[in-house]
Amino acid sequence: MKPQFTRPLLTVLLLAACVLTGCQTQRVRPPPGSEAASSTRNNCYGLLHQLLDEQKDVSMLRFIKREHFEVKALIRKIAVNSATGEKLLEEFARHDPSIHLDGLRLPPGEVATRDAIAATKQKELLSQTGNEFELTLLLTQTEALSYAWHLAQVAGENEPDPDRARALAGLSQDMQNLYREVFVMLLSKINAAGAN
Repeated sequence: MKPQFTRPLLTVLLLAACVLTGCQTQRVRPPPGSEAASSTRNNCYGLLHQLLDEQKDVSMLRFIKREHFEVKALIRKIAVNSATGEKLLEEFARHDPSIHLDGLRLPPGEVATRDAIAATKQKELLSQTGNEFELTLLLTQTEALSYAWHLAQVAGENEPDPDRARALAGLSQDMQNLYREVFVMLLSKINAAGAN
C-alpha cells in the first residue's frame, strides 16, 4: 500500500518543523579550552564518532533492498562521507590524548530510548519495500545528518585547536550539504507519491 501525501499534510509537517526548531533559547558557550568546553567537545566527539560509525554502513542496505539509482547513489555518498569523518576524528584522537571518542556520558533513559528507536527503524526498513522503504530511509537520513551536522558544529565551537576547529567546520558543512540533498530528494519523492 502506497503512502498518500497531500500538499496540506506537507505544509503542516514543514510548519511543525519550523515551529519546533525556532523555539530555542540562547545559551552562553563556555570559552574554548575551559573544562566545560573540553567536556562538551569530548561528548560531541564521542556522539559524532558513534553516529558516523553507524552511518558509514548505511549503504550496506543495498545488498538486501532495492532502491532507485539516485537514492542508492546518495546513500553511498553519505556512507563514504561518514567513513571519512570517522577517520578524521580517530586521527584527532591519535594525536591528542585529551580527545576521548568513547565519552558519550548519556543517562540510562536516553540510552534505552535510542536503542528502542534504532530497533523500530531497523524493523521498519527491513519490512518495507519500494517507495515506502525509500521514504523511510530518506527520513532516517535527514535525522542522522542533521544530528551529525550539529554535533560537528558544536564540537568545533568547543575545540581550542584552530586546525581541528576548521576541519570540524568542514565536516559540519559536508553533513549539512548532504542533509539538504536528502531533504530535496525526500520532497521530490513525496510530491511524486502525491501525484500518483
